[in-house]
Amino acid sequence: MKKLLNVLYITRQESYLHKERETIVIKQGDEKLGQFPALSLGSILCFGRVSMSPFLMGYCAENCISIAFYTEYGRFLAQVQGRQTGNVLLRRTQYRWADSEERSTEIARLIVAAKIANSRSILLRELRNHGNSPALSGAVDRLGASLRRVRTAKSVEEARGIEGDAASSYFSVFDKLLRGSGFTFSGRTRRPPTDPVNALLSFFYSLVTQECVSALQGVGLDPYVGFLHKDRSGRASLALDLLEEFRAPWADRFVLTLVNRRQVRPEDFVIEASGAVRLQDDTRKKLLTLYQERKQVELTHPYLQEQVSIGLLPHSQALLLARHLRGDTECYTPYVVK
Repeated sequence: MKKLLNVLYITRQESYLHKERETIVIKQGDEKLGQFPALSLGSILCFGRVSMSPFLMGYCAENCISIAFYTEYGRFLAQVQGRQTGNVLLRRTQYRWADSEERSTEIARLIVAAKIANSRSILLRELRNHGNSPALSGAVDRLGASLRRVRTAKSVEEARGIEGDAASSYFSVFDKLLRGSGFTFSGRTRRPPTDPVNALLSFFYSLVTQECVSALQGVGLDPYVGFLHKDRSGRASLALDLLEEFRAPWADRFVLTLVNRRQVRPEDFVIEASGAVRLQDDTRKKLLTLYQERKQVELTHPYLQEQVSIGLLPHSQALLLARHLRGDTECYTPYVVK
């Protein structure tokens, strides 16, 4: 099993990173902020006005340390990637399957079914813990109906339509899961997020997407050629496919935990003149620390029946997908919580 390496988050504006022997040094002007051994790192994520030496970028690319750049608000911008690894025959199979409506539909159905099942589990958990709610029960029933429909979807387009209906049902009652004072949610807004809950969801979806990109690259798959999400310039479509399985059990549950345990408060956000809502700088640092701690938590993978840290779940699913494309397994088994 792959080892979960550390992730270095750089949020201090005007920071500069460079390599010094086998370590990575962070500076701001003439002040040295930190120094870390490169071999202990799996990723470097830079937020806002952060720069690094070309030599460090090359070193990271050669040593499989992924680098990604985000805006201060957490929107993904770009990544530094070294030479493509993995078997070229695997990627050729991926491209052929992506061009096949039948093959794409087969995998898209499974991914959408997993997303719906995981979203439904979030609502069922709420009903078990806090008693009956007509609104939640109705949403659970609608998600159950969507789950039955997607099993017989005849095309990727049909599967996407069912996924959209299910997401609408799920987010229509998401507000009822929030117990933190001052937080409300009236629907999913993304570009830009217009309330703190949407800002949190977008932020963590972006982080998990990058985890999926790294996982897919690690097994030799192309993260930009997907089955549910079709090709679009600059979009990591296969990573977004994989993200669908983790939205509810990883990102959504983490946001609910932060809000309901009052680990984040309304005053931790800034409202821009445009109406966009973003995290305060100090809050972002705190949440990244909590996110990294969450990634270390171990659970039993429902299919592999092995102890896996949450941060390695994308790697487990990428490996299962690669096995299916190679013909080692009859079907792809998506991540579904019980």
